[in-house]
Amino acid sequence: MTRHWSSRSPCRWPSRSRGTRGGGTSLPRKRGHPQRGSAETEARDAGNAIIEFVFVALVIMVPLVYLLVAVATVQRAQVAVANAARDAGRAYVTAQTGAEAETRVDAASRLALANAGLDPAAPRFVPAGASCDAHPITPRLLPGEVFTVCVTRRVDLPAIPSIVQGRGITVTGRYTVHVDDYADVGTAS
Repeated sequence: MTRHWSSRSPCRWPSRSRGTRGGGTSLPRKRGHPQRGSAETEARDAGNAIIEFVFVALVIMVPLVYLLVAVATVQRAQVAVANAARDAGRAYVTAQTGAEAETRVDAASRLALANAGLDPAAPRFVPAGASCDAHPITPRLLPGEVFTVCVTRRVDLPAIPSIVQGRGITVTGRYTVHVDDYADVGTAS
C-alpha cells in the first residue's frame, strides 16, 4: 500500500508561499500587543532615545565632567608648586650673595606660580630629607651645602563654597638643592 500526501495532511509543513514575507508563517496577533517593527510600535517608541540620552547625560556625564575639572585644577596647582620650588632652589644656588639669593628666590617662585594663575606663596627652606612641616632653616651659600625648598599652596575645588570644602586641598612642591662643591660665591651668608 502506498501512501499519498494530501494537502490536508496533519504532518505537512506550513507553506512558505502563503501570505508571509521572508518565508515564515503568519501567526495570529493578539490584541493590544503590536508585532516587532510595526508602525504602532515605532510610533510609541519615537522620542524615548532623546529622553534616555538626557537622563544619562545628567546622571552620569555631568558628575564625570566635574570630576575631570576638579582633578585638572588640583594637578595644575601641584605642577605649579613643584616648578616654583625647583625654580626657587635654582635661583638661590646661582646667586652670588645671600641678599641676592633671597630676592631671586622670591621672584622665581612668584613668577612660577603666576604662570599657572595662582597667588604667590613664600618658599620655606628645611633641612635636606626633612618634611616640609619641619622647622625652617636659613640656608647658606657655602660649597657642598644641601637643603630642601618647599612651596605649599591651598587649592579650592571649583564650584564648591569654602564653607563646604573647609581648608581645601593642600599641595606641596619640594626640591632638594645642592650647592656646587666648587662654587665660587662672593660672601657666604
